[in-house]
Amino acid sequence: MQYRRMTMRLAGAMLCLVTLLAAAPASAQAAAAPGADSALPPGEAGKTLTVGTKISPPFVMRDDGNGYKGLSIALWRRVADKLGLKTHYVERDLSALFTGLENGDLDVSVAALTVTEPRETRVDFTYPFYSTGLAIAVPAAQGGSLGATVRRFFSWQFFTALGALAGILLLVGMAVWAFERHRNRDEFGGGVLNGLGSGFWWAAVTMTTVGYGDKSPRTLGGRLVGLVWMFAAVIIISSFTAAIATSLTVGQLSSGIRGVNDLAHARVTTVAESAAAKALRDRGISFHARDSLDDALKALAAGRVDAVVYDAPLLKYRVRQEFPNQETVLAKTFERQDYAFALPQGSKLREPINRAILAVLAGNDWNRLVARFIGTP
Repeated sequence: MQYRRMTMRLAGAMLCLVTLLAAAPASAQAAAAPGADSALPPGEAGKTLTVGTKISPPFVMRDDGNGYKGLSIALWRRVADKLGLKTHYVERDLSALFTGLENGDLDVSVAALTVTEPRETRVDFTYPFYSTGLAIAVPAAQGGSLGATVRRFFSWQFFTALGALAGILLLVGMAVWAFERHRNRDEFGGGVLNGLGSGFWWAAVTMTTVGYGDKSPRTLGGRLVGLVWMFAAVIIISSFTAAIATSLTVGQLSSGIRGVNDLAHARVTTVAESAAAKALRDRGISFHARDSLDDALKALAAGRVDAVVYDAPLLKYRVRQEFPNQETVLAKTFERQDYAFALPQGSKLREPINRAILAVLAGNDWNRLVARFIGTP
């Protein structure tokens, strides 16, 4: 009887031991689960990171309080909150955002950074949070509205053509007046101004073939001038008509650039050392490098270049804000661009940041952030 009780106690003890051993991994897993997505390496929690950034609307912009806002900044704040990290922002130019990671001055770079193979050899990138492509900005077509037509009537090209024609008419009028002023005083007489006015009127009437008949040369020299002018006027009026038509329609014509294949024979510009510059170079498209996107867009507005190539969201934002009626961005993009944060090679923060990024991208407000800063496609 005593033996039986001892056996039962031993079996019960073994059962409890097995139950505890089975529950231990589950308990450990449950204890780790709450922080699994945001777990940091030892000593990293609560750390203040030096974050390099660069003004690149709409990814990074100044806010009203002299801080920063934009799509990249909004994402980073959510990532930092999930990981319990603090942020100290420092502004750098594009090249310094990468050299700072290499020499240890920066812990992470948050801006409009595209993932490229040369950059990947220098730093590590996080999971891409936005994908787009390169876009092309060209002069905007002016359209055929009445207001646009009226404005073109007062354009420099129109007045240049009109002034050239008036000068020719005055020269021909002077020539016929020189022959007629003494022997045909009734029609070309009077003072110098009256005589030149009569000559100008005759030249204009003859050129347009209206033929009022109120004035006509009677001397041999005057008639020879009239004969030459009749034939020359046919050519001149045709050229003048073409010049006027060009001045009135030049604003309606677009650049003729419809895509990347049309850039080969165009005057192209982009920002130096950008992903767009590399893409153009790889395609064998010559371009003029500018210091900034603003410089490139100003050159396009001034007519010094035919097209600006740059990252689509940045290009669309600047054109929409600064050149809405002068420039337009073609809808078709090329050369895929993926935006990500940059970290020093081998950074222990890469995996936790990646998990936090994926959690934000899967959240409910990410699409609202994209619509707020970049807009709907």
